[in-house]
Amino acid sequence: MDTLFPLRFAKRLAGLVGCAALLVTVPCAQAAQPSAITVSGAASLTGAFTDIKTAFEKAHPTITVHTNFAASNPLLKQMEEGAPVDVFASADQETMDKAQAKKLIDPKTRANFAQNDLVMIVPADKPALTTPDALLAPHVKHIALGKPESVPAGRYTQEALTTAGLWDKLQAKYVFGASVRQALDYVNRGEVDAGFVYRTDALAAGKKVAITATIGGHKPVTYPIAIATTGSNAKDAALFTAFVLAPE
Repeated sequence: MDTLFPLRFAKRLAGLVGCAALLVTVPCAQAAQPSAITVSGAASLTGAFTDIKTAFEKAHPTITVHTNFAASNPLLKQMEEGAPVDVFASADQETMDKAQAKKLIDPKTRANFAQNDLVMIVPADKPALTTPDALLAPHVKHIALGKPESVPAGRYTQEALTTAGLWDKLQAKYVFGASVRQALDYVNRGEVDAGFVYRTDALAAGKKVAITATIGGHKPVTYPIAIATTGSNAKDAALFTAFVLAPE
């Protein structure tokens, strides 16, 4: 009996130690907890960032990406009012400069990730207007563009037409959109004679519109991205921005 008790006790002790070890290792084996980030992107990024969201979520299945698209300035305004944004991508440097000055982004994470062209477009079933000067013709009644005070594409257009000496001469013909996509829609539906949008937007419209000119006379159209300070998930935001900047 004296030899059996220690043996039984040793077996029970070994079992308890095994259970304790199991309890210690189980948390380490648990899958990563699901999380989410909010990405605010310029309207012209809608197609690209929708594709990137799908690819990113496939690569990081525990992270959900919520996207929010609008003109760059309204997105900035949302952040100023406390919107919980984790990643901000604008269609111009000026808006990102404002976000940085207001400490709404982490400047160390700011990087340019894409560029675009400003183009003139017309409805595909209307006579082509091949130069901005052609917009002076009497039969051209309406020209679509984004609001320069809030839409980067509108600012680029204003700068280009000012450089060409046409901005003031065409004032009576402007139809302003709240975003570059709205300006595109006006041309898509044939409600205007011409419009100014980014090349990527015009290509996304397919055969409904025709690109008739690439417009110069403005600052380069470059897109910056940065981690926003109004969100709460900087870790996953860093993964998303790295994904955007990666070769893929």
